[in-house]
Amino acid sequence: MTTAEPIELSRDVEASIVPSGDKVTLQKGEAAQVTQTLGGTFTVIVNGNMFRIEGSDADALGLEPVKTPAEETKRPETEDDLKQQIETQLKTVYDPEIPVNIIDLGLVYDSTPTQIDGGWRVDVKMTLTAPGCGMGPVLQQDAQNGCCASRASTRWTCNSSGIRPGITI
Repeated sequence: MTTAEPIELSRDVEASIVPSGDKVTLQKGEAAQVTQTLGGTFTVIVNGNMFRIEGSDADALGLEPVKTPAEETKRPETEDDLKQQIETQLKTVYDPEIPVNIIDLGLVYDSTPTQIDGGWRVDVKMTLTAPGCGMGPVLQQDAQNGCCASRASTRWTCNSSGIRPGITI
C-alpha cells in the first residue's frame, strides 16, 4: 500500500531513519506519505526523509496493524513444517528502501533446523544489503523475531561484507 496523499500523524511515534537506523520521534501533526507496508512495518516519507514505523504503531498513521505469519503460526509438527514456517516468515522481512524480501534478495543463504532437547534450533546465515548499513541490525532482528515465533531457538551468523564470516549472535 502506498498513499498518494500524505497522512497526518495522529500522535508522536518512534521511527527509525532509513538507512542509518537511528531512532527518532516523529511529531503529531506531521505529514507522512506511506511508501511501503510490507512485512508488517510501514516505510514513510516525512519532510523529504525516509523512516520506518513499526506495525504496532499503525494507529499513528490511522491504519490497522498487519498480522505477519509469525503471529498466526502454530508449533511445527515436523521438520518440513518448520522449514516452511521459517521460509514464510523470512519472506515477510523487507528492506525498508527496497520492496523485496530478504529471501528473494538472496540475503539468506542457509536456514537449517536441528532438533535438540525435544525442540528445534534454526541456524540462519545471512548477509546484509551493504557493509555498514544502519538498517542491517533491524533486518536481522526482524528475521530473528520471526524465527523465534516459529517456536524455534535461533543462532545467527551474519556476514555484513558478503565475503568473510561475520559475528555470531
